[in-house]
Amino acid sequence: MPKEFDRELHVFKLPELRSVVDKAVLFFENTPATMLPPPKFLGCGMYALYYFGDCAYYSKVSRLNQESCAIPIYVGKAMPPGRRTGRTTGSETAKLYGRLREHMRSIKRGSNIEVEGFRCRFMILEDVLSDLIVPTESELIRKYHPLWNSVIDGFGNHDPGQGRYNQAPSEWDVLHPGRGWVQKLTGKPPDKEYVTAKVKQYLDTLA
Repeated sequence: MPKEFDRELHVFKLPELRSVVDKAVLFFENTPATMLPPPKFLGCGMYALYYFGDCAYYSKVSRLNQESCAIPIYVGKAMPPGRRTGRTTGSETAKLYGRLREHMRSIKRGSNIEVEGFRCRFMILEDVLSDLIVPTESELIRKYHPLWNSVIDGFGNHDPGQGRYNQAPSEWDVLHPGRGWVQKLTGKPPDKEYVTAKVKQYLDTLA
């Protein structure tokens, strides 16, 4: 006779994982902040961008980052290629560096914002520790609610390619127009007043 179904018998629990993720976050927060992009390096992992420049949209974020990089405006990751098949650790690629360079180019092409007003922080995770990239990124986003992750969408977007230009420009591109491929998009862009109101509401939550 089969036993009565008990869901708890199927739930894997690992309290130690919280401790490991917390250690990864602490290590990340104590890595040195550097220019965007940093000198070229190999590896995959996760990163954060910090703004301290003169763009009026982010004045409060900038003020809080003047003495130290305290409030990330964006958090992201670069996963090892071939991760799903276990064929590589990512230590032989410059994928994390490449992602930071992509962001530098987006910022340079956007109007009313300057790449000199940014710093980045990053953490390289190799071998089995690369499995911590996703949970560490998620924990940092939960902890800081970065503006370009949690409120304003589109900063990390790429050119959708031929045949997919019926999409709308993102909120980020409404605030910082200039990326060439965005001009090909035919969808209706978000209302700029609505987007700036969301930014203001977010800034009001900061200490």
